[in-house]
Amino acid sequence: QVQLVESGGGLVQAGGSRRLSCAASGRTFSIYAMGWFRQAPGKGRQFVAQITWSEEIAYYADSLKGRFTISRDNAKNTIYLQINSLKPEDTAVYYCAAASTSTRSFDYWGQGTQVTVSS
Repeated sequence: QVQLVESGGGLVQAGGSRRLSCAASGRTFSIYAMGWFRQAPGKGRQFVAQITWSEEIAYYADSLKGRFTISRDNAKNTIYLQINSLKPEDTAVYYCAAASTSTRSFDYWGQGTQVTVSS
């Protein structure tokens, strides 16, 4: 099992920046990739970005490229999501997820961290 804990959410003014963190623990040696998803009020969960654990290859949702940057610190078993030029429509619960090497599916999820962008 892999446990994920997100942090860094909060209330931000439009135009500001925020860095979210996600710390992994447990069977971290089994992680293939980690990613970020978000869910806005009344909407479904949306893929934001992912990064492979060993090669550090990043992928982004086409609609979000440019303002979002995913990175990882293997020594700390932590990934980050830097969000710049925040917009009110970025308001959502941001979830961290981990994909195992065996399934390559996002099988593990954190509890989420709320980001609220005020206009």
